[in-house]
Amino acid sequence: MTGAVFRSLVAAALLVTLPLALAVAVSAQRGRLFTQSRDHPAIQYSTHKTTDRVALLNASLDAGSTSLAFNPESGYLRSVLQALRVPIESQSLVYSQTSSQGAFISRRNPRALFFNDAIAVGWVRGAPQLELAALDPEMGVIFYTLEQRSADRPRFKRDDSCLECHQTPDTLGVPGYFVMSVFSVPAASDKYSYATGEATDHRSPLTDRWGGWYVTGHSPEPHLGNLPIAATPAAVKRASRELDSLGGEFDTKGYPSTQSDIAALMVLEHQTHMTNLLTRMGWESRIAASAPRSGATPQARPRPGTGAPIDPVKDTAQELVDYMLFVDEAPFPGRVRGSPGFAQKFAEAGPVDSKGRSLRQISLERRLMRYPCSYMIYSDAFDALPALAKDAVYERLWQLLSGREKGGVYARLSLADRRDVVEILKETKKGVPGYFTTPAQ
Repeated sequence: MTGAVFRSLVAAALLVTLPLALAVAVSAQRGRLFTQSRDHPAIQYSTHKTTDRVALLNASLDAGSTSLAFNPESGYLRSVLQALRVPIESQSLVYSQTSSQGAFISRRNPRALFFNDAIAVGWVRGAPQLELAALDPEMGVIFYTLEQRSADRPRFKRDDSCLECHQTPDTLGVPGYFVMSVFSVPAASDKYSYATGEATDHRSPLTDRWGGWYVTGHSPEPHLGNLPIAATPAAVKRASRELDSLGGEFDTKGYPSTQSDIAALMVLEHQTHMTNLLTRMGWESRIAASAPRSGATPQARPRPGTGAPIDPVKDTAQELVDYMLFVDEAPFPGRVRGSPGFAQKFAEAGPVDSKGRSLRQISLERRLMRYPCSYMIYSDAFDALPALAKDAVYERLWQLLSGREKGGVYARLSLADRRDVVEILKETKKGVPGYFTTPAQ
């Protein structure tokens, strides 16, 4: 991968670079950025031993205890998805040519993205590589490629060149994911430009999402998916169209599914920014914990209006918890309808309390999740947070779930929501502090 990394595939970051094209993101929703080096002594991203799931699969392949099967139609795709437990139902399709493999990508040959909580896999029919991004519990997102050639012992190759675009303001300054809604740049524009757009997540209105993506399912308001990129945003919004299947859009031979499910896309958008927040939280707290030894601390900045220094760990904890509880979610005016296959697979992947409730239950009735607390609280990345960070996160969580702070945006957390979330966490999340009790009011 050479050049500027692809900026539109999302989140999964999967991807790779544009030889002569840079998609420029314009996002008004970026949080505070991590400003230290990724190779700070407390981080050592480039050299630290990784324990992400692709690294573990590589070890199994090297030991001969695991093998991958090559298929003439899709290469190693199906075998990799099975080995990494990535559901086919998560398939999301993007047709913007924002990749070093862009010559293979079009509306008739979109890139397919598959994901779970810790892995994203990108496949382009006929292209020479599979692209992967894996969430390491401490390091954040690690990028890999796998050659799509039959081999006796295939191996995933780490590729840090992806960080050229996947460690940017759109990822909060840490190696991470983002989903882009993309539009073409007019022909008269700079010859090195390909597209413009913005990173989207659960804070983005549906009307601003999915430019350059196929979307199957129903939205209660127009969105930017399923239409040519070569149009102005206003024109695209006026011409929004819905699809139940992609079978009539292009030849789907080799694709594991004919869906690019709207619910999967919405979950992916939530997860990308949540992942970046967790990584930034971990990195800043590790640097803070190392300060007595290294003499280095996370770069502070004055708080607007007071001049008082901001505590990076507490500040990040507040931003993370606000996002975790969906207090900033853009509401939608009616019901979104996605594929039951994805919602079922997604729900099955997490714990359930004694009342049958789960943080992985998708609602789509004016909001994404049935219970407003991110399922990423169960992730290895959350569990790997240093005590300093975890304490700050739980304190902020309880401040909101207890109702001690419930004005402004926090008013959307109803008493019923807060009670449900606390009860679910107490039963299903190991390590929840003892002071978490059912909110009385």
